[in-house]
Amino acid sequence: MKFEQVRAEALSLAEVTQAPHFDFASFRVGGKIFMTVPPDEKHVHLFVAEEDRELALALHPGFAEKLMWGTRVAGLRIALHEAKPDIVLQLVHKAWANKAPKRLSR
Repeated sequence: MKFEQVRAEALSLAEVTQAPHFDFASFRVGGKIFMTVPPDEKHVHLFVAEEDRELALALHPGFAEKLMWGTRVAGLRIALHEAKPDIVLQLVHKAWANKAPKRLSR
Protein backbone atom coordinates (compact mmCIF):
# COMPACT_ATOMS: atom_id res chain seq x y z
CA MET A 1 0.00 0.00 0.00
CA LYS A 2 1.22 3.50 -0.77
CA PHE A 3 1.11 6.39 1.66
CA GLU A 4 -0.75 8.59 -0.85
CA GLN A 5 -3.77 6.25 -0.54
CA VAL A 6 -3.72 6.61 3.24
CA ARG A 7 -3.27 10.38 2.99
CA ALA A 8 -6.21 10.75 0.60
CA GLU A 9 -8.45 8.70 2.88
CA ALA A 10 -7.45 10.64 5.98
CA LEU A 11 -8.05 13.99 4.28
CA SER A 12 -11.49 12.83 3.10
CA LEU A 13 -12.68 12.57 6.71
CA ALA A 14 -14.58 15.46 8.31
CA GLU A 15 -12.52 18.43 9.49
CA VAL A 16 -9.12 16.80 9.00
CA THR A 17 -6.06 18.97 8.57
CA GLN A 18 -2.49 18.03 7.77
CA ALA A 19 0.37 19.84 9.50
CA PRO A 20 4.03 19.28 10.32
CA HIS A 21 4.81 17.67 13.67
CA PHE A 22 8.57 17.97 14.14
CA ASP A 23 9.93 16.07 11.09
CA PHE A 24 6.75 13.99 10.74
CA ALA A 25 3.50 14.82 8.98
CA SER A 26 0.49 14.81 11.28
CA PHE A 27 -3.21 14.50 10.60
CA ARG A 28 -5.54 16.15 13.08
CA VAL A 29 -9.22 16.49 13.86
CA GLY A 30 -10.40 19.05 16.38
CA GLY A 31 -6.75 19.92 16.99
CA LYS A 32 -5.91 16.36 18.10
CA ILE A 33 -3.46 14.16 16.26
CA PHE A 34 -4.89 10.85 15.10
CA MET A 35 -2.11 9.84 12.67
CA THR A 36 1.54 10.69 12.09
CA VAL A 37 3.83 9.71 9.25
CA PRO A 38 7.63 9.49 9.36
CA PRO A 39 9.52 11.27 6.57
CA ASP A 40 10.19 8.04 4.63
CA GLU A 41 6.40 7.39 4.34
CA LYS A 42 6.92 3.64 4.80
CA HIS A 43 4.88 3.52 8.01
CA VAL A 44 1.92 5.28 9.56
CA HIS A 45 1.36 5.73 13.28
CA LEU A 46 -2.30 5.47 14.28
CA PHE A 47 -3.68 6.54 17.63
CA VAL A 48 -6.57 4.12 18.04
CA ALA A 49 -8.43 3.06 21.18
CA GLU A 50 -6.81 0.32 23.24
CA GLU A 51 -9.31 -2.37 22.22
CA ASP A 52 -8.80 -1.58 18.50
CA ARG A 53 -5.04 -1.60 18.99
CA GLU A 54 -5.01 -4.96 20.75
CA LEU A 55 -7.30 -6.53 18.14
CA ALA A 56 -5.13 -5.25 15.28
CA LEU A 57 -1.98 -6.55 16.97
CA ALA A 58 -3.54 -10.00 17.42
CA LEU A 59 -5.01 -10.25 13.91
CA HIS A 60 -2.29 -8.54 11.86
CA PRO A 61 1.16 -9.25 13.34
CA GLY A 62 2.67 -9.19 9.85
CA PHE A 63 2.26 -5.43 9.52
CA ALA A 64 1.02 -4.00 12.84
CA GLU A 65 3.20 -3.43 15.88
CA LYS A 66 2.97 -1.45 19.10
CA LEU A 67 3.86 2.23 18.86
CA MET A 68 5.74 3.13 22.01
CA TRP A 69 5.93 6.55 23.68
CA GLY A 70 8.64 6.00 26.25
CA THR A 71 7.45 2.98 28.24
CA ARG A 72 3.78 3.45 27.29
CA VAL A 73 2.01 1.95 24.28
CA ALA A 74 0.53 4.93 22.41
CA GLY A 75 -0.94 3.33 19.30
CA LEU A 76 -0.07 1.27 16.25
CA ARG A 77 2.84 1.40 13.85
CA ILE A 78 1.74 0.04 10.48
CA ALA A 79 4.22 -1.12 7.83
CA LEU A 80 2.52 0.02 4.63
CA HIS A 81 4.41 -2.25 2.23
CA GLU A 82 3.11 -5.39 3.98
CA ALA A 83 -0.31 -4.05 5.00
CA LYS A 84 -3.71 -4.99 3.66
CA PRO A 85 -5.19 -1.75 2.29
CA ASP A 86 -8.75 -2.35 3.53
CA ILE A 87 -7.49 -2.98 7.07
CA VAL A 88 -5.29 0.13 7.07
CA LEU A 89 -8.17 2.32 5.88
CA GLN A 90 -10.45 0.86 8.58
CA LEU A 91 -7.81 1.67 11.19
CA VAL A 92 -7.47 5.23 9.87
CA HIS A 93 -11.22 5.66 10.39
CA LYS A 94 -10.96 4.20 13.90
CA ALA A 95 -8.08 6.54 14.78
CA TRP A 96 -10.07 9.52 13.46
CA ALA A 97 -13.15 8.47 15.48
CA ASN A 98 -10.98 8.02 18.58
CA LYS A 99 -9.86 11.67 18.43
CA ALA A 100 -12.79 13.41 16.71
CA PRO A 101 -15.16 15.64 18.69
CA LYS A 102 -18.33 13.76 19.66
CA ARG A 103 -20.41 15.91 17.29
CA LEU A 104 -18.43 14.48 14.36
CA SER A 105 -18.01 10.87 15.41
CA ARG A 106 -21.69 10.05 15.95
